[in-house]
Amino acid sequence: MELPAALRAAVDAALEGVSLTDLQRAASTLSQRYRAETRDGRLHISDALYARAYLATRLPATFAAVRASLESVAERLPDFAPETFLDAGAGPGTAFWAASDCWPDLAEATLLEASPAIRAVGSDLAKASPLKASWRSADLVKDQLPAGRFDLVTLAYVLDELAPERRARLIESLWQATGGVLVVIEPGTPAGWKRILDVRDTLLAQGGHVVAPCPHRAPCPLVEPDWCHFSRRVARSRIHRLTKQGEVPWEDEKYSFVAFSRQPVPVPPEARVLAPPRGSGGLVELKLCLPSGQAEERRFSRREGALFKRAKRADWGDALDLETP
Repeated sequence: MELPAALRAAVDAALEGVSLTDLQRAASTLSQRYRAETRDGRLHISDALYARAYLATRLPATFAAVRASLESVAERLPDFAPETFLDAGAGPGTAFWAASDCWPDLAEATLLEASPAIRAVGSDLAKASPLKASWRSADLVKDQLPAGRFDLVTLAYVLDELAPERRARLIESLWQATGGVLVVIEPGTPAGWKRILDVRDTLLAQGGHVVAPCPHRAPCPLVEPDWCHFSRRVARSRIHRLTKQGEVPWEDEKYSFVAFSRQPVPVPPEARVLAPPRGSGGLVELKLCLPSGQAEERRFSRREGALFKRAKRADWGDALDLETP
């Protein structure tokens, strides 16, 4: 997956003239803080250099994860056409770009972000988009959310920065601000998956309807050390590769997510592919989460005709119709 052309050009312009050595140093510090899930009262992105290091190293991967999560929503809710959008903890506007790419008819976007540095960079990037973005300074723990309800609400890569006792209150507040669909994305680590499970439990208790990725409302069937996560391959630009001091022109971003709707999902649930497919030739093996609430490994052969062809095309994270015509 690659960034939209307008965003790619805006990022390149924002990074022009910035020292590669400075970017590498700032990117290393950011990476350490994110990986350690540091919560010391300081913003991860505290100045313009860290904001630009984020653009160079993390924006492409987080965009890919958010865009893939929203695509799963669009597949399950083909008639969902959001007009108003709220992104909490917007960073440089990653979800803003992903949502406008998924639903070009979005009319209004409200972006909440506490860091002045990343908010300023994101505001500059948003000038390249035809969708108008209203940026607001907001501490998601202390400040109230904007009044009213929004068709689409997102919270991407934020919960890992909050203390556990504050997460449930934020999710409940965001659900109250949701008129249509709420999507929460976290890193695809065991810890990120646990936070997503907490969000799922909270929203089920609030009467929400699961959109994706789960094809059921039952407890998650996966047991540690297994966990539910997905992956998107991200194309690295030259500056991306140099800043991360990587040699290959791509990287894989692992993520976990959950999406809930206020209205029942009209499309019948389908199985979800939970891992990369295995097999070749006339056999394919898939790890599936089933509408029954169970997870199982299933083998498909050529004898199953159309079902085998669908299974053969399925990739990690895809929904799979198991009905035989």
